[in-house]
Amino acid sequence: MRGMFAESMTVGDAIAWGADILDESDASGPHSREDSMLLLRHVLGIQPAEMHAYRERPLTALQTEAFNALIQQRAHGTPIQHLTGEQEFFSLPFHVGPDVLIPRPETEHLVEASIARLQHHPAPRIADVGTGSGAIAVAFAHALPHAEIVALDISLAALGVAMRNAQRNHVAHRIRFVESDLLAAVQGESFDAIVSNPPYIAFSERPTLPIEVREHEPALALFAGPTGLEFYQRLIPAAHPLLVSGGWLLMEIGHGQRDAIRALLEDQHWDSVEFIPDLQSIPRVAVARKQ
Repeated sequence: MRGMFAESMTVGDAIAWGADILDESDASGPHSREDSMLLLRHVLGIQPAEMHAYRERPLTALQTEAFNALIQQRAHGTPIQHLTGEQEFFSLPFHVGPDVLIPRPETEHLVEASIARLQHHPAPRIADVGTGSGAIAVAFAHALPHAEIVALDISLAALGVAMRNAQRNHVAHRIRFVESDLLAAVQGESFDAIVSNPPYIAFSERPTLPIEVREHEPALALFAGPTGLEFYQRLIPAAHPLLVSGGWLLMEIGHGQRDAIRALLEDQHWDSVEFIPDLQSIPRVAVARKQ
């Protein structure tokens, strides 16, 4: 892999150099130039609209060193979100790191489907199971100002990240954070909706995942077990008694899991089972209503 230029580089030169390094490593796929530019903007502390005005400016030695370090880490598979510490979700900023799953655009379908079913409720009670970074719970707090939200996770480290993100987005007073294996810590409570983006990848699929996922994101948030259905097999029966009559269960699901999830829901006598596709027409959200 090529070393760092010895001479001083301009911003434009640095972007091109970083893109070449990432192209050689194939870490960024077709997005090497975008990743290089994003990492350099992170080092410079500037916004996208400012980049053009900076293109001919030379980097300082410290900026060059910092940019080189980030490019080398990215070339070895570190997610770009871990390098910048940032990920946008539902038009809100979130801190992310190795303790939580990086929020994906696909999960916005889960949030949208939940909001559509709860937006006319005067004060919905919502449980976010496996909150991770808190992205879903924080998005609910912004979109549903009268909602009462409980964010649950088995990982104390993840709950710490979620609380930080709630504070950052000024909704910490709206969310109760609870350490819990699924819904164990809220037994006896009732909810209008239980929502989850659970781990749904089978152990056998690990080698097929990109290195930035399998080596850098928490296995607890990715892998469900031998089949990938283990979390659903526990959550679906656990959610039913905690929902009010007419309450909703909404879950993100993996590719090819629709039929198995439908069978699990129908075995538990849920009503109005439906599946919502993502932008690639892949069934992404399972929705069921308690009779």
